[in-house]
Amino acid sequence: MSQHFIPAVFYRGGTSKGVFFHARDLPEDRKECDQILLAVLGSPDPYERQLNGMGGGISSLSKAVIIGPSTHPDADIDYTFVQLAVDEPVADWSNNCGNLSSAVGHFAVDQGLVRARDGETLVRIHQTNTKKLIHSRFQVKDGKAETAGDYAIAGVAGTGSRVRLDFLAPDGAVTGKLLPTGNPVDKIDLGADGTIEISIIDATSAVAYVDAHALGLEGSESPEQIEAQPRVMKILERLRRHAGVMIGLSSEPDKIGLQTPRIALVAAPISFRSLDGATYEADGFDVATRMMSMQRAHRAIPGTGGLNLGVATQVRGSIPNRLSRPANTAGEVRVANPSGLVSVGAVVRQIGSDWTADSAVLFRTARRLMQGEVAVPWNAVT
Repeated sequence: MSQHFIPAVFYRGGTSKGVFFHARDLPEDRKECDQILLAVLGSPDPYERQLNGMGGGISSLSKAVIIGPSTHPDADIDYTFVQLAVDEPVADWSNNCGNLSSAVGHFAVDQGLVRARDGETLVRIHQTNTKKLIHSRFQVKDGKAETAGDYAIAGVAGTGSRVRLDFLAPDGAVTGKLLPTGNPVDKIDLGADGTIEISIIDATSAVAYVDAHALGLEGSESPEQIEAQPRVMKILERLRRHAGVMIGLSSEPDKIGLQTPRIALVAAPISFRSLDGATYEADGFDVATRMMSMQRAHRAIPGTGGLNLGVATQVRGSIPNRLSRPANTAGEVRVANPSGLVSVGAVVRQIGSDWTADSAVLFRTARRLMQGEVAVPWNAVT
C-alpha cells in the first residue's frame, strides 16, 4: 500500500475550513507532524491550488487542528492550531485561528471527548498555541453538536446554529502584553517608502495596524484590488516583518514567520460592496479593515483578527481607535471586511499607563463536512 490512512474530520468553522485530528493519531515529534500535515493539505504547491490535498489554495482553507485531553485544570480539552503555507513547506504553530475555534467544541462533543446533555453546552478549551482559555457555548441535540439554525455570518452561504466564543484574558497571547512596544502608536522608517505609523496590538493574536490612507488606499478595496498593487503588498510585508522585530519575535526581519504578526489596513467607515455584491453604507458599521494572511489579502477576516480589532478600537490613541466609532454600551464593534460585517465584543480597561483586556467575544457557526480517514503518501510518514 503506497498510502497511510489517518482518522480525521473535515470542518468548516466560521469562514475557514480545516482538517481536524485527535492528538493520539499524530506523531508527537513536531517535524514528523509537519510533514504529515503539509501532505494532507497538499503543500507546498507552486500552482497555489493544493489540488493534491485537502487545502483550497488560500490561507483560510489551509489549516489543521489537533485536539486531545486537557493539560489545563480549568479546561476540558487541549486545542492546537497549525497554519500550512500554500506554496512553501511551512507549518506555522505560532498562533490561533479564531474561526476554526468555533468547531473545536463540536469536535470534542461529537468525538466523545466531552459529554454533553441536550440544550446549550459549554466546552472549556485550552488553546495551546497562545496558552489561553476559550469558552465555547453551543446547542447540542441528540448528544451531538447542533448545526441547523438561523444565524448567518458574512462570507458563508446559508445559516447555522450559533456558536458563542468567549476568549478569556486575551491580551498578551503572543508577547505577554496588550501593547508589546508600550506605545499605542509607533513609527517605522522604510527609507524611500517613507516613515509610516503603525499600532501593534496583542490580543488573541498580534496584529500591526496601518491607516489605509497612509498607503494611498481608502479601506473599501477588494482583496484582488489590493493584491494588484505590488508596491502596497511589498510595503505591508516590510511593515509586518519590522513589527515582528519590534515585539521580539526575531532580531532579523527576514526570520519573522509568515503568520505572526498579522498586518491589517484600517479605515474610518466608508461605503463598500462586499464579495457577494451587497452594498454596505458607512453608517451601518464602526470601522473598516482589510487584513493580510500569509502574505495574501484575506477574503473575509480572521477570527482572531476581528477580536483583536475589537480590542484595538478601545485602546485610546491607537490607529484603530482614532478611525473607529466608539463601541456601544455593550462593547460591540461592527467591523466591515471584504465579505460583509462581523460583530465582535471586548472588555478593555486602562490601569495607570497599562492596558488590559478582560475578555473578547465572537459569534460564529460551524459544521462537520466529512469524517473518515485522510490518505497520506508513505514518504510523508516515514
